[in-house]
Amino acid sequence: MSLVTTATRPRRRHHEDRGAPLTLGAGRLPRALAGGALTLFAALWLLPFVWAVCTSLQSEQDAAAPGLNPLKGALTLEAYRRIFEGGNVPLWALNSVLITGAVTVITVVVSTLAAYGLSRGTFRGRRALLAVTVAAILVPPQLLIVPLFQQMLAFDLVDTYWAVILPQTVAPMMVFVLKRFFDAIPRELEEAARLDGASELQVFRSVVLPLSRPIVAAVSVFVLIGAWNNFLWPYIVTNDPDLMTLPVGLATVKDTFGLVYAQSMASAVVAAAPLIVVFLFFQRRVVRSVATTGLGGA
Repeated sequence: MSLVTTATRPRRRHHEDRGAPLTLGAGRLPRALAGGALTLFAALWLLPFVWAVCTSLQSEQDAAAPGLNPLKGALTLEAYRRIFEGGNVPLWALNSVLITGAVTVITVVVSTLAAYGLSRGTFRGRRALLAVTVAAILVPPQLLIVPLFQQMLAFDLVDTYWAVILPQTVAPMMVFVLKRFFDAIPRELEEAARLDGASELQVFRSVVLPLSRPIVAAVSVFVLIGAWNNFLWPYIVTNDPDLMTLPVGLATVKDTFGLVYAQSMASAVVAAAPLIVVFLFFQRRVVRSVATTGLGGA
């Protein structure tokens, strides 16, 4: 008995070591190496944003001057002044907030309901519908621009908020991610709620959704970023300047003055500033949601 025990111990230890997370160690040198690597990656990630901010604070003549130094002259807010004077930036920002909020709410509601139906439903054609959903992930959004625009024309929705909002609420990728998460939730919890007399909607609302807060938060963040940064579809479906979103409106102002580097960078900074502010306020929740759900590579 002792021989069997001693023979099996190394195998168990080897199996445990194989599943253990990879670490650099607990000494000062590994921590210093990890800190240095993270600092380097952070600097590389922040370099384009810092360059854009520095360029936006230069005059057009200084910004167009040759050289690698982004600060070639005195600091000025001339580029930002031209942006705000050349277009209705507050109205465009309000449109972006309204459209982004509507797209995020509708997409999350529709995607969670569709994912729950695909995960727990037993209706005929469920596998075919799931296959269509997965196949839709592979379709580039650019291929759908013409049929979507024709559909908006048929419903007389061009140059309306709904024309910008509705096509963005279809997110097969988010449905698939939510469905995979719902598959991992123990069905015993739902069965216990049904035995207590809960309906299917009450089970979804009281049992499934509270357990799915991390994935719902992560999906909401990705949908919000995509809706805020979406330029092509709002640019195509809107002609009224009062309905333009912030990226589209800033692009029209930039085109009015031609190729101007400082103003282009100022437009990028103005468009990215709201997302940066939102991330600074909710960074812990965003990072926790992405880390716990594994959506970092989605």
